Amino acid sequence: MIVTLASASPRRRELIKKIPGLEVRIVPSGADENIAVSDPTELVKKLALKKAEAVFARIGGTVIGADTVVVADGRILGKPSSKEEARSFFRLLCGNVHNVITGIAVVNGEKTVTAAEVTKVEFLPYDDLVVEQYVSSGAPFDKAGGYGIQDEAIKPLVGKITGDKDNVVGLPVKLLKETLEEFF
Repeated sequence: MIVTLASASPRRRELIKKIPGLEVRIVPSGADENIAVSDPTELVKKLALKKAEAVFARIGGTVIGADTVVVADGRILGKPSSKEEARSFFRLLCGNVHNVITGIAVVNGEKTVTAAEVTKVEFLPYDDLVVEQYVSSGAPFDKAGGYGIQDEAIKPLVGKITGDKDNVVGLPVKLLKETLEEFF
C-alpha cells in the first residue's frame, strides 16, 4: 500500500517504517495548527485531520496525519517556545504522571478515519542537572511537552510508561496499523 505521511517529524518517519507492507512518501503539511479545541483528544484528532486533508488536497492518494500533545495537571503542553517554558514544563511533569495523546487521521477521498491513543508516563522527581543539560541542548523545542522519551539525556527522569511507547515518541504504530487494516 502506498501512503503519504503528512509530517516533518523525523521520529514519525522512523516509526511508520515498523508497519510492514507500506510504501511511504513524506510530505510535510504546512497546515495552520491554531484551532480552538479544549479537549486534548479532540484537539489532536482535529489537528491530525487538518494535516492529512492539507496534503490530500495537494496530492491525493491515502494520507496519514498525526499530532501529539502532553497533558499534565489538566494543562495541554505543546512545544515549548523558550528555555524558561521548557523548565516550567519539567517542573509540572516531574514527580507526577501525565498523559501523552496522539491523534491520527487517514484520508483517501472516499473515507476519513480518525482515532487517538493515550499513554501514561510517570516522571521521577525534578533533577536540576538533568533538566538544565537537556534544555541547554535545545532538544525540547521541537517536541510536545518539551521532551523526547527516546532521548538518552532524559532517561534519568522517566519512571514508568503505561501503554504504547511508540505513541509517546509520536506515532501510535499499533493503532495506525489496525486502522489501515480495518478501513483501508
